[in-house]
Amino acid sequence: MPQSDAIIWSVDPVLFQIGPLTIRYYSILFALSFFIGYNIIRSVFKREGKPESDLATLLTYMMVGTIAGARLGHCLFYDPGYYLSNPHKMLMVWEGGLASHGGAIGILTALFIYARRHPDQPYLWLLDRMVIVVALAGLLIRLGNFFNSEILGVPTDLPWAVIFDRIDNTPRHPAQLYESIAYGTIFVGLYGLYIRLEARTPRGFLFGLFLVSAFGFRFLIEFVKERQAAYGADLALGVGQILSIPLLILGIALLARALRTGFSELDSVE
Repeated sequence: MPQSDAIIWSVDPVLFQIGPLTIRYYSILFALSFFIGYNIIRSVFKREGKPESDLATLLTYMMVGTIAGARLGHCLFYDPGYYLSNPHKMLMVWEGGLASHGGAIGILTALFIYARRHPDQPYLWLLDRMVIVVALAGLLIRLGNFFNSEILGVPTDLPWAVIFDRIDNTPRHPAQLYESIAYGTIFVGLYGLYIRLEARTPRGFLFGLFLVSAFGFRFLIEFVKERQAAYGADLALGVGQILSIPLLILGIALLARALRTGFSELDSVE
């Protein structure tokens, strides 16, 4: 495809800089995901009579779980040799490198600890509601990746191909936007289902639906993404796809459980 037919993306990832302080689009979108997510969960707590005083603690658990899990995931899943040889580099989050699969594990762990300390908010109940804002965060974070010209797609001659001018002159799949649109669609679907069902949502249903849809899309989109892990270059599937499979299986199991036990109770309420 002639390069002139591709969309040229040459936006500076830095929004503004004041002295040594650099603010990037990615940072703004990442912070926005927590701000909007906090307000969505606050409305959920109001709807279901949960104490809003717990929200600050919940936000802290989510932030720590997300950042720690995503950073460790990047270091251990995608470049373990380098980071195990230079473990201090794992702490240097500002150098970049966050993995969504690691973030998922971090969130699952953090919410498990939180739920154990808040018996009125059972683990699956919490996960069913938190995945709504996780999907929204995925939408915003992948937009941030697009602004950073990272997580690139493979070359293509499709009419919507993008040349990331800061990287090279190759027309590529805008894989970040594919994922962002997928997560946005999942967010709308999950939130809409929750608004309809609220407290009647079968335990594990929204969480299972999130796992199947998010990591199902992720598995497919990986086919048009550059391999991120050098050691996985010769594998039939990418590392991101391999990591998605257990989460897909878990999601299918949770959906089967909800369909078997949960909706029979809802039918009598409709």
